[in-house]
Amino acid sequence: MSKPLVGVIGSTNLLNDRHLVQMTGERNMRAIKDVAGAIPMMFAGTPEITDVADLIEAVDGVLLTGGRANVHPTRFGVEPHPAHEPYDELRDAVALAVTRACVEQGVPIFGVCRGLQEMNVAFGGTLHPEVRDLPGRMNHRAPRTETGEFHPDPLVVFADRHDVALTPGGAFRALYGRDVIRVNSLHGQAVLTPGERVVIEGLAEDGTVEAIRIEGARAFALGVQWHAEYEAHLNPINRVVFEAFGEALRKRQLERCPGA
Repeated sequence: MSKPLVGVIGSTNLLNDRHLVQMTGERNMRAIKDVAGAIPMMFAGTPEITDVADLIEAVDGVLLTGGRANVHPTRFGVEPHPAHEPYDELRDAVALAVTRACVEQGVPIFGVCRGLQEMNVAFGGTLHPEVRDLPGRMNHRAPRTETGEFHPDPLVVFADRHDVALTPGGAFRALYGRDVIRVNSLHGQAVLTPGERVVIEGLAEDGTVEAIRIEGARAFALGVQWHAEYEAHLNPINRVVFEAFGEALRKRQLERCPGA
């Protein structure tokens, strides 16, 4: 049997201050290949290039990755502010449409970090641009050095930072077989109000939403706020969710192509 094909969303970046490029992290690709057992294929996060209907027909599932840019506030009825830049409005347009199409058509979709936020907004939810500014919340952003620069050591950046309490009887509780898991944390935006059909399945110690599922979805439709792609072949928490995504991909592949 051939391996399932997974569309991995790209983000718009400016290379050498001149060239627009589409990029995605290699860790996302490796997690799909090594743990989900599928073939990753990046698609452009811009509506002028990616036709959502054609994409959905071509793949067995979609991964919405993390990204430096915040979801644009106008997508959930808030005025933008320079302090919360950068934004990637082209990716917003594609990601929100892809999310809704996947859920409607029973195509597995997995949202990681920004991907979870996109899934929430796709169903009418809102985000807070800087969760650490909310009373009682911790700083969920990536660790920095004493001089204020991003920490250069990935073992520090992606280290487990807080617990996540899983909802009893939920999909994540069933996946992990436990009530609490421990995860990394590298984000500024976070869910403020859940969208219609968005079910909260995991909360950080400070109440930040860390895991969601889309109610009534016919296939895998889960999102995590942590970076599950990091060392997914070694980290047991990250491996479990990518393995589950892989199972959903193979099921979808058999439905689409019984002889594959």
